[in-house]
Amino acid sequence: MRAVLPDVFTEVLAHHGDRVAITGAGGSIGYAELADRARTAAAGLARHDVRGERLRVGLYATNSADYVVGYLATLFAGGVPFLADSAFGSFELSRIAEDCGLDLLIHAPGADIESVVDDTLTADGEFGALAISRVRRYDGTRPPLLDDTEVCRFTSGSTGRPNCIEFSGAAVNAAAVNWAKGTGLSAEDRIACFAALSNGLAFNTSLLAAFLPGASLHLSHGLPTASRVVRLLESTAATRLVAFPALYESIVRRSPGEGFAAVRTAISSGAPLRETVREEFTRLTGVPIHNYYGVAETGPLTYAADGAGYGLGAPLPGVHLLAEEDGIRVRSESMGSRYLNAPGVFEERVDDEGYYRTGDQGHLLDGVLHLTGRTSRLVNVGGRKIDPIEIAEVLRAAPGVLDAVAFEAENQHGEPALAAVVAAGPGVTAQSLRAHCAATLPSFKVPGILRLVDRIPANSIGKPSVERLRRLLGEPRNN
Repeated sequence: MRAVLPDVFTEVLAHHGDRVAITGAGGSIGYAELADRARTAAAGLARHDVRGERLRVGLYATNSADYVVGYLATLFAGGVPFLADSAFGSFELSRIAEDCGLDLLIHAPGADIESVVDDTLTADGEFGALAISRVRRYDGTRPPLLDDTEVCRFTSGSTGRPNCIEFSGAAVNAAAVNWAKGTGLSAEDRIACFAALSNGLAFNTSLLAAFLPGASLHLSHGLPTASRVVRLLESTAATRLVAFPALYESIVRRSPGEGFAAVRTAISSGAPLRETVREEFTRLTGVPIHNYYGVAETGPLTYAADGAGYGLGAPLPGVHLLAEEDGIRVRSESMGSRYLNAPGVFEERVDDEGYYRTGDQGHLLDGVLHLTGRTSRLVNVGGRKIDPIEIAEVLRAAPGVLDAVAFEAENQHGEPALAAVVAAGPGVTAQSLRAHCAATLPSFKVPGILRLVDRIPANSIGKPSVERLRRLLGEPRNN
């Protein structure tokens, strides 16, 4: 089967050759130069094909032009890029490497990857500041990829292992085409992206979607503080801002008086954005925030084109959405195929009509989607889905812990946060529990709010009382 994405990118990069494709901390790179670098790197990757199969290349780094080169090089080499969240720790990365049978890993030189790789390979600067290493072989047969799979991305799974979503090239292309069409993305746009390219928010809105019309993509890594955002917007004259709700909260708290003169559109997704924040941001900057609703497994689904009022907007082109009593179901041209490392789990969420059950609840009002809650237990913190049962199990394994419950709560700024209440014996501290979690979990899964108690409060049938647990978080600490 002929791959879709190499041809799409080849045509796009050639068509916009003289335009600026990417800017970042290392400067700017044009479309033609990006194509040349990716082709050179692809030739280097091909030398490391020792299985005689499609190379499986993990990308484990923060946003940069070098990251994009690695992504394109893998596609041009006939391989499949696996976009791992750079926030994953070594424990989670090793699970990915074993579950998915990775061959190579493109990574930052200082990344904690010793448990995953055999050796770092010699490179001639094809990937810029990034390094390439050979992933060690694991016992057992690696799961076969579907014939049309061209990209793999990850979502937190209910078992604690990141589920690897297989996407066909046609699905990735459709996500970009429909996003560009549905949001009016043009060659004159300059996109400031503060979400990781491994995440659906950035991947669907700011990679191929930006390149199709010849827009420029401005990437930032590191902690995206409000001051850094303002500086980047000023230096790049960005017309679009792509970020998670937490960043908009931070900007509102800083109350910037300038920096947004060129910005026409701010895009938010991944978690609910409070209406008060949306209104205050627009009052301070004059820029409307456009909500976008998407699911990792299905791609972008809705977009609030007017940037005003409530709701998450109307369905994008290629999206069919049903909001019913038992939850929201969607069918999209950008939908994933399955989980490579969790056979049958994805398929269980797809009904006989091909609709994916999102786990969200909501309704359509005048064609606009409004979310009202979740049908599943997953916690949404900063755009990442976290299974609280997994977190509770890790906490219960800590020395001195008697019981633990994890759940979603609000932090001091009113933002969603992962909280845990732990019943523990003498000598156990919040610091020791966080260190225990950090040893096996990525940083975003370590509870930001932690309360120690003598006993977990329960309801009349013996189950933990979430209402009483939430009240505990607001009481004075005794530890």
